[in-house]
Amino acid sequence: MKLEDVSTLDWQKGDGLLPAVVQHIDSGAVLMLGYMNREALRQTLETGRVYFYSRTRKAQWMKGETSGNVLNVVNISADCDRDSLLVIAEPAGPVCHLGTDSCFADQPPTPAEGLSFLTRLESVIAQRIAEKPQGSYTARLFAEGPSRIAQKIGEEGVEV
Repeated sequence: MKLEDVSTLDWQKGDGLLPAVVQHIDSGAVLMLGYMNREALRQTLETGRVYFYSRTRKAQWMKGETSGNVLNVVNISADCDRDSLLVIAEPAGPVCHLGTDSCFADQPPTPAEGLSFLTRLESVIAQRIAEKPQGSYTARLFAEGPSRIAQKIGEEGVEV
């Protein structure tokens, strides 16, 4: 998680607040929009959990502080004008207070979401290779080497 040179952010345009768009690390889906003041950004950078400033309550809050559905920060970047933030995060549960994965539940799937299963598949394959569970075809195939893996890919390609 990094944000280059926090001192260059333009806090004046938004009266001390920056809009912060939160995006899912795997799917690329937009999860929510919140506002950060300097303290919320500092806490976010310091803890690795997303903090916002509530404009209605006039108070700091950590996303998930009551529900447990926190947002774990992967990266934060500023836009070209340095007056808004993009927070890439891994959610621990539903993001919206209505219980949906995104506050923009009606949004159509992004192309990245259509392919997000590849990230999950990569993770499962890596886990099977590392742990070598008994009876795992993936672990056995990996142990047989590149030529056997290539053969299997060829077989699957023909079937498709």
